[in-house]
Amino acid sequence: MVILLIIGGSASQKLAAEVAKELGEYLCPIETKKFPDGERYIRIKGNIEKKVVVIQSTGYPQDENLIELLFIIKNLKSLGAREIKVVIPYFGYGRQEKRFKEGEAISAEIVANLIENSGASEIISINLHEDSVRNFFNIPIENISATAPIAEYIANISNKPVIIAPDKGALGFTEEISKILECNFSYLKKVRLSPEKVETKIADINIDYVEGHDAFIVDDIIATGGTIVNAIAILKEHGAKSVSVCCVHPILVNDAILKIYAAGAKSIAGTDSLKSEVSSISVAKIIANAIK
Repeated sequence: MVILLIIGGSASQKLAAEVAKELGEYLCPIETKKFPDGERYIRIKGNIEKKVVVIQSTGYPQDENLIELLFIIKNLKSLGAREIKVVIPYFGYGRQEKRFKEGEAISAEIVANLIENSGASEIISINLHEDSVRNFFNIPIENISATAPIAEYIANISNKPVIIAPDKGALGFTEEISKILECNFSYLKKVRLSPEKVETKIADINIDYVEGHDAFIVDDIIATGGTIVNAIAILKEHGAKSVSVCCVHPILVNDAILKIYAAGAKSIAGTDSLKSEVSSISVAKIIANAIK
């Protein structure tokens, strides 16, 4: 007897299938389409259970994926689902968690309210860019980390890694991965030499930590790739044997992948929180563990 129903939205159908396989639960078919005028159509094509898990990232195209998610949740609620866990591997609009300039919309709060009011019982997300986004929800929300699958990926391709954060903001994440791998880590920092000149350099690290080692630049989100390109150049200057790039959420807009490879990266790998040509690290297992 099916006790848990797994539904994958358009943005996360393959990931949803892998989570269902991990849990040994039923993956419910869903029909989605867009009318000629751009409006969305959603149909759940299975019997609705009392407990349902919806998996849908709200990355590009953000508005379409968000609307689809809201439609799925509200539809399930009206069809009789009592408990709806919503897994949002990548939480779109999560970077605007406060008003930086007067008059700005606090997008993360608005999106959180929409998801909660549509009928979600619980939220699970992966490496929220700002953990404070959780404060916008009045329902349980868990922010799980992709450190374990990323560490496993690195361990499988290198026995001599050093983990580098491209800026101080990613330091905590890289430190967690380095502890799993029992290797060295550090971060890059910007030093202002004058009002007009800023220099980026390796912070608090012995040159031997990088020289002759496989350097892995790890971040939560990579969008344009500009910071990563700069980091690759610095690590190569310090004698890194190779430089590879890993991230949780591979947004990689425009020519980001091309720029990173052109800078000398050996490889680029992201998780499948978002669909991309570099999404080679699965987060299905950590999602399944969070659902159990």
